[in-house]
Amino acid sequence: MNKQTRIDKIQEFKDNHDSMGQIEIPWDDELKSEKVYRIPLEFLIYNKYNGRILSRTKSYERQQQQIDAETKEGKQLLEKLLWDSKPKKNEETLGSLEKYGQEKVGIITKDGIIIDGNRRAMLLNRITKYDYFKAVILPIEFDGDPIAIEKFETKYQLGEERKLDYNPTEIYLKIQRLYFQLSGQSRYPNDIDRKNGIKVDKAAIKKIYEWVGNYKTIGSERDIEYTLEVMNVMEEYLDFMEYNGIYTALDDKEEQFRDLASWLKSFYGESSAKPFDGYSDSDVDDLKSSAFDLIRIRLKNEKFRYLGRGQRPNHFFGNKDLWESFFNSHLDIVGGYVENKIDLNTKDIEKHLNGRDNDLKEGIGQGLVDNVDLHYQRLRNRQSQDEPVKLLNKAIDSIDSINVNSKNFGNPEAQDLLNKLGEKVEANQIHKSPSRLFDRMVKILESIDVNSLPENEMESVRISTKKIQQICYQIHKHL
Repeated sequence: MNKQTRIDKIQEFKDNHDSMGQIEIPWDDELKSEKVYRIPLEFLIYNKYNGRILSRTKSYERQQQQIDAETKEGKQLLEKLLWDSKPKKNEETLGSLEKYGQEKVGIITKDGIIIDGNRRAMLLNRITKYDYFKAVILPIEFDGDPIAIEKFETKYQLGEERKLDYNPTEIYLKIQRLYFQLSGQSRYPNDIDRKNGIKVDKAAIKKIYEWVGNYKTIGSERDIEYTLEVMNVMEEYLDFMEYNGIYTALDDKEEQFRDLASWLKSFYGESSAKPFDGYSDSDVDDLKSSAFDLIRIRLKNEKFRYLGRGQRPNHFFGNKDLWESFFNSHLDIVGGYVENKIDLNTKDIEKHLNGRDNDLKEGIGQGLVDNVDLHYQRLRNRQSQDEPVKLLNKAIDSIDSINVNSKNFGNPEAQDLLNKLGEKVEANQIHKSPSRLFDRMVKILESIDVNSLPENEMESVRISTKKIQQICYQIHKHL
């Protein structure tokens, strides 16, 4: 059924049937009382860009081709995306619809595009005893005034009165889409854009805030701008991973992106007091790339924040040596991993990309997490540098935890580290308490059983004891 046919049939139905009541809806900047009709479901078309599945439809169209909602194939695809968006909730609503019928009235345009109620219509299409959809008919075609449609949908679904349960990614895409439409810009200006004279459209920001109201994390115009800044970082992430336009890859990563966007805004420009002294924008680029890898493996929020959150003493990026150690180790881990190429022709891109990310996590995820944990412990130690007793007790506990009978303890790397530890202990005692060091050396020498020395070490021990004797004589003579 094409557009004109739908318009004619809906108008004919409206002219020949009584309404079932009225409801008030926000239209033309005021509450208007509109009639509700039982519109046959066969006259209606799903809105492929409705807020609940926007990331799914945009991802699909990036991978495959445009979705034609008027075709049988397009309708079936949109029904699948709507169902998969909230399977558990859909099961519950389906049971309620079967028992009580449609309780919440939907909204459609005069050409049959569903503005509010796509999920309910999809569920009603699964129930054979209902062939109609209770709806108000807006006095406008879907493509007649896109801004008016966006305004209505946004205020009705995201505004103060109706806080619906949306996937966070859909909210970011919705606000980005509104900004593009209202400003005429193709992206929200970043710092480079602004230096080149491209300004943020404040009028568009103001209008979006008026439409969105106090939706969850949005309580001011500044929150709208921050949402767009976060969306810019999300777009960079997709580009970095070569996932451009596949917005499903952003699911369950919102908090990390919000943190990262805040750090980047603060650190770029080389004027922040929070990073280490003398840092550069190139170092911030390194922070961003390593953060992208950790976002991809879904590092827990509290650990992710060790990278750059808070004041200088509280994160890796606040100490030059610590940051360089962390980042170089991170590069070594990532550089040793080879993954399969992305197949954009796959039938299920979401499953394909999730599979690649899971393979990465299984391959080097633990190594990346261990690197974060190791450097967080070093950060904590630096924070406790004026509490030597605390750190020394921690070092003793670590030594006591080693299984000296493990074959790994005997390998050269472990023994070299043990020797390095001994050298550090000795170096500190030489400066602060040489007498204690001598006491310990005496105890070590007294504990050696000369009768059990290995035959192959006899000559080496003889040379060493002679040298010890000479050194001790010189020290004694000096005293």
